[in-house]
Amino acid sequence: MTVTPQKLVERLRSRGRRYIALHLRYEKDMLSFTGCTYGLTDAESEELGIMRENTNHWKMKKINATEQRIGGFCPLTPKEIGIFLRALGYPPSTLIYVAAGEIYGGDARLLELKSRFPNLIFKETIATQEEMKAFAHHSSQTAALDYIISIESDVFIPSHSGNMARAVEGHRRFLGHRKTITPDRKGLVNLFDKLEAGQLKEGSSLSYHVTQMHKDRQGAPRTRGGSPPGIKGRERFRTEESFYENPYPECICSSKEH
Repeated sequence: MTVTPQKLVERLRSRGRRYIALHLRYEKDMLSFTGCTYGLTDAESEELGIMRENTNHWKMKKINATEQRIGGFCPLTPKEIGIFLRALGYPPSTLIYVAAGEIYGGDARLLELKSRFPNLIFKETIATQEEMKAFAHHSSQTAALDYIISIESDVFIPSHSGNMARAVEGHRRFLGHRKTITPDRKGLVNLFDKLEAGQLKEGSSLSYHVTQMHKDRQGAPRTRGGSPPGIKGRERFRTEESFYENPYPECICSSKEH
């Protein structure tokens, strides 16, 4: 028996009607590729480094994990996502669908996110074992499930930018600028470090900073960003905002007559 993404969306809706789709990029290969080791053990960091060294098509081998994180280039950790969502005002009862591969560190790494948001749902918990058998060894098909469930969500939040996150955001814009909250990872890391240092506490103050930081990062219509002045040729395409991330205005009609 094969389950459709639409059927899984129906099952999600039956649990709470509204849900957030969280694209949680915390898989082993993502952390290894980006060189992000914050919150990991020494053994885990070493394991990721070995994986990066042994992956021939990854050109960057020596990466400063601290600089990566401060620069906003690392995926948010599950704990950081939990703090972020609470600061945005989402209550613990919020239903969250986790669109992800295998989380590095397993269930233990999800504990602090679950402590804030107990209603975490995975495709494996809304589909039966029999239904999931059809997707065994077909990662592109399981990714397609996550993609469509994310498209249909009430709110989409990616923990890191990437091909799928950009495509989902662009698709949601095309469907009417559905709410997509894109975390300002660089700004958030600064706040999280203040929390850790005791210079800031979770509550109204953190919530104010986080909401102000993200008031213009929620999927509202905006013209796609171009490349810096003077950039030409292939470099222009590398520096301008991805069309798949934001197809406005070329592919989104502004008139109700169309």
